[in-house]
Amino acid sequence: MPRTPCAQIFKKNILAKHPIILGLFSGAGGRFILYRPGMAPIVYQLLKSVGHSTMALAEVVVPYLNSPKDTTWRGALAAYRSRMQSALDTLDASGMQKDWRTNNRSILRNNIAFMDECLKNNAISAEGLQKFAKTQSPLLKKNIAWAAQTQVAHWMDVIGGWKETFGADWDKTYAASNTIYVARQNNVLFSVLAQFFGPEAINDRLMLIETISFTTTPDDMLDSLTRIIADRSVGAAFFGNYHLMDFELIGGDARQAIIEEDAKRKMNVVLPPQAPFGSRQWPTLITPGPGAKSLSDLP
Repeated sequence: MPRTPCAQIFKKNILAKHPIILGLFSGAGGRFILYRPGMAPIVYQLLKSVGHSTMALAEVVVPYLNSPKDTTWRGALAAYRSRMQSALDTLDASGMQKDWRTNNRSILRNNIAFMDECLKNNAISAEGLQKFAKTQSPLLKKNIAWAAQTQVAHWMDVIGGWKETFGADWDKTYAASNTIYVARQNNVLFSVLAQFFGPEAINDRLMLIETISFTTTPDDMLDSLTRIIADRSVGAAFFGNYHLMDFELIGGDARQAIIEEDAKRKMNVVLPPQAPFGSRQWPTLITPGPGAKSLSDLP
C-alpha cells in the first residue's frame, strides 16, 4: 500500500483504536516503540561490541590470506589495534560485573596479540588465524550468552510493564518486529513479544516482517503493518477470508500449476506442506531434525 491519502487515513484510524508496538533491530540491542523509544542496557552494547571486534578482525585479515605479498592491510590493522587498546584501557570503567570484565579483557588482549604478531611478521597466516579463532571461540560464546541474557531480561521487563499498563487494551494491541534473513531464526525481539502475546496472536496481531537490511525505519514498519491490516479487509470483502491477503494471492494456483508442470517433465515435486490461511505457525523454521541448533551444541 503506497503512502496515499487513503493509506494515511487507514493508518490514523488504526492508531486511534489499537496500541501498536514495533520491535526494531539495532546494534544497541534493538528498540521497542510504543511511540516512545527504548534502549537496551549499555552492558549489552559492550558485550556485543567486544564480541564483534574479534569477528571484524577476522574480516579484515581473511582477504589477504591468499595474497602474501600484499601488505596494504598494515595501515588498517594498526589503526584498528589502536582502537582495541583504547577499549582495553577503559574496560574497568564500564560498570560491567567483574567476571564479565575478565572475559572481555581476555578477548581484547588476544585480539591485540594476534594483530601484533601479524604486524611483526609482516604476514597473515592461515595457521595463525586458525589458532587465534580456536583461542577466542570459548570466550566469545560466554559473551554471546551474557549479551542474550541482558537483552532478554531488559525487554521482558519493558514489555511486561506495558502489558500491565494496557490492561484490557492488550487484547487489541498489534505488534510487529523486523528481521533480515540471518536473524529470522530465533529472532530475539519477536520471541520476547510472543511470550506476552501468546500463540493465538502469532500472524494475527503479532507479525514478523522480513526486510533486506538489519535496520528499518519506524515509518516503514508502520506502513507495512498498516498495509497488512488494510489488505485483510479487502480479502474478507472479496473472498470471505480475513487472512487470505496475508499470503501470495496466486500462490495456491501457482502451486497446483507447478505440480502439473512437474508431472509433464517427470520431475519430483519440491514443495512444503500447505498451511491454511490464518495459520498461527511460528513464522520461522520449526521442523525438527539432526544437527547443531545453538552455539552450545557446537564443540
